[in-house]
Amino acid sequence: MSSIDEIRDAKIKKLELLKKKGVNPYPAKSKRELSLKEAIDSFDTLEKEKEEKWISGRIMSIRGQGAIVFITLNDGTGLFQGLFKKDVLGDEKFNFFNEVVDIGDFVEISGAFFTTKRGEKTVEVKDWTMLSKSLLPLPEKWHGLQDTEERFRKRYLDILMDPEIKELLIKKTKFWDTTRSFMKEHGFLEVETPSLEVTASGADAAPFKTYNEDFKLSLYLRICIGELWQKRLMAAGFPKTFEIGRAYRNEGTDANHLQEFTNMEFYWAYANYEDGMKLVEELYKKIAMNVFGTTKFEARGHKFDLGGKWERIDYRETVKKETGIDVLKATEKEIKKKLEDLKIVYDGDSKERLVDTLWKHCRKQISGPVFLTGHPKLVSPLSKSVEKNPEITERFNIIIAGVELGNGFSELNDPIDQAERFEAQQELVKAGDKEAMMPDKEFVEMLEYGMPPTCGFGFGESLFAVLADKPLRETQFFPLMRPKKEE
Repeated sequence: MSSIDEIRDAKIKKLELLKKKGVNPYPAKSKRELSLKEAIDSFDTLEKEKEEKWISGRIMSIRGQGAIVFITLNDGTGLFQGLFKKDVLGDEKFNFFNEVVDIGDFVEISGAFFTTKRGEKTVEVKDWTMLSKSLLPLPEKWHGLQDTEERFRKRYLDILMDPEIKELLIKKTKFWDTTRSFMKEHGFLEVETPSLEVTASGADAAPFKTYNEDFKLSLYLRICIGELWQKRLMAAGFPKTFEIGRAYRNEGTDANHLQEFTNMEFYWAYANYEDGMKLVEELYKKIAMNVFGTTKFEARGHKFDLGGKWERIDYRETVKKETGIDVLKATEKEIKKKLEDLKIVYDGDSKERLVDTLWKHCRKQISGPVFLTGHPKLVSPLSKSVEKNPEITERFNIIIAGVELGNGFSELNDPIDQAERFEAQQELVKAGDKEAMMPDKEFVEMLEYGMPPTCGFGFGESLFAVLADKPLRETQFFPLMRPKKEE
């Protein structure tokens, strides 16, 4: 088998031959008249009326010998077959094609449309043009890129050679299209909020840091989709807003977490978490049907049906049932001992972080879909407390396949309470908790001017990954990669 360098050298010689013949190997203009999908859809008319049209694409296969050669073109909209016959094309053009063309090259062809004896839609080529000469070979059709790192590094080849991956990414686009349409149909205004912030707040996560040379200012990449900004819009008089955008968290990678990902958040004035639960249940069911054509799924070792009744479970009761720990009454020491007994690695000594770690252990067994409610105040710094029990908040999570796939609140709009909670978070920051929420004094000032009762909710593409039963990284167009080491 020839080495990559040998193959490239052979292709370079063909490139030089093209130039020697006065052919531009990389022309800017194409004569294409139809996409391959359009050629397929209008084939009967093209064949009947004997129309000749230019079509183009990447050559995915070349077969045949002697005076007949078949090729398969791919332009991203479909596949189409071309037939080169020496007696139709002429000796010069036919021989030149065989001399300079390889699998992987982009070409355009023109000729009469007909159906072969095997029933394949085909163009009998009367003319052809080189559009882009490839210098490296495509992966083998049946083996593709086997190494995972290589697949992600050369994602363009991975998508090209594996139709299932392409279909997955198309579905992901439909996932966000469905979400956007749903929100707009329900009267929400799509907005844009800053992705560079002086204070990284709105979630428990470690931020990425950067620096603005013009302002001489340290900044953070946002860790949520404009939570504190969209709440400002509630104070400004917007009744319903949402944003779909990228978030950045400087933390580890696993099946449900990446450093860069897409989330959606909405804020709804004069609504509470009960209203939010009704709306997002409707949204998730619509996503399931529009994108996947079903509400029944198997993923991550769980079976669940989004189309059925969504039950509610209580945070405190669930943790107590699974571990024997009452998160409101237990001490840090007691929680640490339970985590150690369960052989769970934990990071941080604050009760907030310990309780959160214990809960994450408990949720793994829940298939869902369920609404988790009754969150303790200490793990919900932006959520309104329940009037009858101030230690519990009006918050909900959506749990599916053992994963949190949505987070909503009756948003805290008491400025004094919010300031006190920010102060508690600041103490965690001082103690070294990298995921504690940074205080935002200007946000508290906004609350002092007044913000209406508001429901806020957010979810991300991890929902899509679970419904597709894929690791989150597999659903990215271009996941983050370490630079390739020089050989």
